[in-house]
Amino acid sequence: MEFLAEYGAFLLKAVTVVVAILVVVGGVVSIGMRNRRSEDGELVVKKLNDELDNHKEDLEYALYSKEELKALEKDKKKEEKAKEKAEKKRIKDGIENTEKRKRVYVLDFDGDIQASQVELLRQEITAVLTMATGDDEIVVRLESGGGMVHTYGLGASQLKRIRDRGIPLTVCVDKVAASGGYMMACLANRIIAAPFAIVGSIGVVAQLPNFNRLLKKHDVDYELFTAGEYKRTVTMFGHNSAKAKDKFQSDLEDTHELFKQHVKHSRPRIDIEAVATGDIWYGQQALDHRLIDDVGTSDDYLVAACANSDVYSVRYEYKKSLQEKLGLAVQKGAEGAFTRLLTLLNKQQQSKG
Repeated sequence: MEFLAEYGAFLLKAVTVVVAILVVVGGVVSIGMRNRRSEDGELVVKKLNDELDNHKEDLEYALYSKEELKALEKDKKKEEKAKEKAEKKRIKDGIENTEKRKRVYVLDFDGDIQASQVELLRQEITAVLTMATGDDEIVVRLESGGGMVHTYGLGASQLKRIRDRGIPLTVCVDKVAASGGYMMACLANRIIAAPFAIVGSIGVVAQLPNFNRLLKKHDVDYELFTAGEYKRTVTMFGHNSAKAKDKFQSDLEDTHELFKQHVKHSRPRIDIEAVATGDIWYGQQALDHRLIDDVGTSDDYLVAACANSDVYSVRYEYKKSLQEKLGLAVQKGAEGAFTRLLTLLNKQQQSKG
């Protein structure tokens, strides 16, 4: 038992050190990323059809014999010649080519508590809207457990820009779209979620510690001066009166009501009172509650889209300084160590069971 206690203390210290490193490094990186201007970044566009074809060719070379590869290459050349011949005949006959392949633009949004990637999303959507038409489609692979109301509200407003232009919008959720994440997702014409993706959490939460009794115990006075009855309601250091708590709760209820109206307006078939309890659902359950439109992964959806459309991944990236590159490398290493430590702890708990 003594060994286990010492080992537990050691692990606790190790976790504390790793968390401290993550906080410090994350702070350094976030400072470096602040006050970015649009000219500090660039748009990175990849055609996913080509990527898929490359994967297929790699497997063909690995699995097929030389004879099979020669036959395959011969068939491809025949197909290309047939296409060229048909194109030349069309031009000779003066027939206008009215066939236009649909374009699918794929954006990624990985939301933290502050919805920090909204600035990148704005740049990506602005760029795509210069080219996209109503015959195209924009797919957003969205992952977020929610966070601050105003920042996720801005994220939702960015997706509304797509809807306002009459361009079909599809949101794919592979892991989680909860709270602010769902505030954004519900704006889509179509929502697709993986079988075990978490969806919902249509609610509002706020919590803060109060150190008033601790300060009193050590004879520390806390003075707060405001102009306006509700300039400050609850505080971390002063005494929170019943009136202040009631006002704070009332503000939360108002925000929740706005959230419900937003979801109901975007997805009118939802029974909003049944789903706006703050609860979450997995894929099929979310489908039953009409929170989503289909169960599946973004991989399946995009691979299917590549068959009949030109699919482009569009990502806006900031140019990183050497300091930021080093900071991100250290942060990634620390996060990896922390993850491995948690995995080890989880395995030990399972083995004890």
